[in-house]
Amino acid sequence: MSDTPEISLRPSILGHIRGYFLTGILVTAPIAITLYLTWWFLNLIDSRVRGIIPFESFLPPEYLPYAVPGLGIVIAAIAFVLIGWFARNFMGRIFINIYEYVLNRLPVVNSLYSATKQVFETVMMDQSRAFKDVVMVQFPSPGMWSLGFVTGVTKGEVQRLTEHEVVNVYVPTTPNPTSGFLLFIPKKDLIYITMSPEDAIKMIVSGGIITPMDKT
Repeated sequence: MSDTPEISLRPSILGHIRGYFLTGILVTAPIAITLYLTWWFLNLIDSRVRGIIPFESFLPPEYLPYAVPGLGIVIAAIAFVLIGWFARNFMGRIFINIYEYVLNRLPVVNSLYSATKQVFETVMMDQSRAFKDVVMVQFPSPGMWSLGFVTGVTKGEVQRLTEHEVVNVYVPTTPNPTSGFLLFIPKKDLIYITMSPEDAIKMIVSGGIITPMDKT
């Protein structure tokens, strides 16, 4: 008689322990991964800066970048500001024109450079709407919906050969949003939603596990 209560209570205790264990993982894993990736990124930038700038030649060991995490990012930010300042003055523009002249005459390199430059100029322009509008699109087949980002209005030959107004839509893959598909879709076939691009990326990367609240 005394053994029966122990047998009936054991599954309940194990269930509680299992629930606590899973909850602990859900609470700590995102924080741990975020801290690890942040620390890895800082160390990566710092190591690159240490390889370029010989700090040991004018700083004592205790002041080297590895003793100050994030110093490499600060130095990189300052370097970008100085490069931007130089690029906007007269001598900077002459230098840029010279190296662009050389790059534009190198096979393969000229295509990569011009495409990369155009992407950055388009995304970073203040008036650009690239990746700011989230849409739902029937992809990869009718009746199946995917999240996408509007990157602009289709122009050139693609628009000329289509019957309706066409929009460029980038549909990222899960869990790696840096790969995806470029689709040319009639604007009338898109459903614009109020979800922010940040929330859409979280939903895509998590495979739908993280679902943002409906703001409407």
